[in-house]
Amino acid sequence: MATVLLIEDEAAIADNVVFALETEGFQVQWKSLGREGLAVVRDGSPDLVILDIGLPDGNGFELCKQMRSFSNVPVIFLTARDEEIDRIVGLEIGADDYVTKPFSPRELAARVKVILRR
Repeated sequence: MATVLLIEDEAAIADNVVFALETEGFQVQWKSLGREGLAVVRDGSPDLVILDIGLPDGNGFELCKQMRSFSNVPVIFLTARDEEIDRIVGLEIGADDYVTKPFSPRELAARVKVILRR
């Protein structure tokens, strides 16, 4: 069973994502702070990370850069930032996908499956 790390500060969104992914058979670990999520990646490297950009303790772009310095774990940004420049920056710094809010939890689960099939 694949493990997905969700780094998202909004509990309602996290609950929906966790439910959708667990329904599809994934094990999900949720962290609301970037530093907590980064520690999980350092300690055990989940199979995939879903990462918000606007976190209370920092910027998801910077967090992704830090992850990329020591890990190749796939990253999907899940964020309200929907400007073209944000999508481009996210993909250029190492994200595998970029999903904007509002979003379909089922579609997000499908995107996770596609990335993990590689």
